[in-house]
Parts: sequence; structure tokens; C-alpha cells
Amino acid sequence: MHVQPAQTQATANRIACRETELTIKPLATGEEAEVLAFLAARPIHTVIMAGMIYDNGVVSTLNRGTFHACRNSAGELEGVALIGHVTMLETHHDTALRLFAELARQNEYGHVIIGEQERIEQFWNFYSLPGQKARLMCRELLLEQNTIPPVYNPIELRLATLADRELIAPVHAQMAFEESGINPLERDPEGFRRRVARRIELGRVWVVVEGDKIIFKADIQSETREQIYLEGIYTNPDQRGKGIGRRCISQLSRMLLETNDSICVLVNERNPAVKGFYLKTGFELRGFYDTIYVGQ
Repeated sequence: MHVQPAQTQATANRIACRETELTIKPLATGEEAEVLAFLAARPIHTVIMAGMIYDNGVVSTLNRGTFHACRNSAGELEGVALIGHVTMLETHHDTALRLFAELARQNEYGHVIIGEQERIEQFWNFYSLPGQKARLMCRELLLEQNTIPPVYNPIELRLATLADRELIAPVHAQMAFEESGINPLERDPEGFRRRVARRIELGRVWVVVEGDKIIFKADIQSETREQIYLEGIYTNPDQRGKGIGRRCISQLSRMLLETNDSICVLVNERNPAVKGFYLKTGFELRGFYDTIYVGQ
């Protein structure tokens, strides 16, 4: 198992842009409130980063990367980025985008870059070296549901327990493999099982289990006061076409929307059937995202 250092010497150095007086440096414990207020301006687009900060703080190995702030000469935030296994950013400042890209290029642990289409296209132009190609690039659709869906026949949807971990882990790993070409259960079995267990312990995994089979699964990857981001939504292939997935996602949405304003998901553009499934259950298109896999 590879353990990512919290900060390498190269990324520990402050990066300055003289012509615009912008500086980038790692965030420190105690800066959470300021950063969360900055991210809250666009909650649907920043839910993953904000959720990590709510769960772990800005400095934690659980983030699998380092949060950085870009500030102007007055010390005001112009951008926030997580650079690590997953790289994400929030900024409307082109120079900040370039500085984040230059910093991310030094990150030897990078696996995937995720963000809004136009921003990530610019980011990639700054990030990539001449002739460099991504391992895999995906266009994704950001879908949101903020109205309570109609009632369908209830199903035995429940929170997962640690006893379910060995049923959940291979299902989630296979989904990751189908999307990225890398199976985390093969690459880092101990770390992956530990991350699955933590998500279960946080009460973030919902399942329908019959015997020794997962019939349905959905993960709350990230949660803020305004937004919930779902991933890893799975219906057993033997049960597809029977309406079980629609019943489950509608039932889950009703429960989650009792306490949160909105639910969002990312759907691969190459999967029109999955897009149709969400649209039928009340989700609406909110934007286009790019996901770039850079790790080997």
C-alpha cells in the first residue's frame, strides 16, 4: 500500500504570481469556516470538496490529498483546490487556474481530475506537457433532484452495516473498474476495504440485500447542509428491468430530501440508458463535467 505524504517539499513551497499578486499555499487547520463559506456560493459544484472538509477538516490523510487556497494581495480567497488522488478546484480566476494546474503537475499520486467542462479543458491545457495524453477522458452529466418524488411500493432499503462490507466492496470495486479501468480492490485491497468500512460507519451506504447478494446499493459520497452527492448506485443485473432501481432511488430520494435541499449525481455521457433512468425519477440536467484519468 502506498501512503501519500501530507505535503512534499516541492508542493510545500509557496507559489506566487507577481503580475497579479496571487499566492497559493496549503490550507491550515482553523481555516475551515472561511473555505466552507467560499465553497457554499455554488453548493452543487463544490459538494465533494465541502463534504470532505465537513468530514475530515482541511488537513487530514483521509482527504488523500492537500487542500490549497489561492489568495489575492488583500488576503481574500480567489480559489480553493484539492490536489491529490482526486484533483478538484473552485475558481473563476484564470491565473489561479493556471497556478493550481502547475502545482497539480507536481503531484505524483494523481489519479483523476474532475470539474466543470470549460474549467477542466482550461486546466488540462495548463496541466499537460507537450504531447501528453490522458489515460482516459469522460464527459459526464451533472443531474440534480430537488423535489420529492412520488411514492412507489416501499422496498427493504436500509443502511449498510459492517457485516455487509464484504458484499459491498467487490460491487463498488467493479463499478470503479468499469469507469476508470483500475480495480481498487486489486491495487490497494486493504486501503479500499478500510474506506468502504468508514463510509458504512458514517451511515453513508444504503443497500437492499437478499441472502448473500446485493440487490441495490447507493453511496452518499459527500454531504453538506445544502447538498448530497450520490455515487456507486448499483442494481443487480439479475434484477434490472423490474423497476427495483427506480423504486429504491425514489425511496432514498424521499428520505434524503426530508433533511437536505438537493441531491446530485454524475452520469457518464456514454450511458444514455442511465441518464434516462434518472430523468424518469425526477432528476434534471444541471451541467456538463469532464473527468480525466491521469494515473497509470
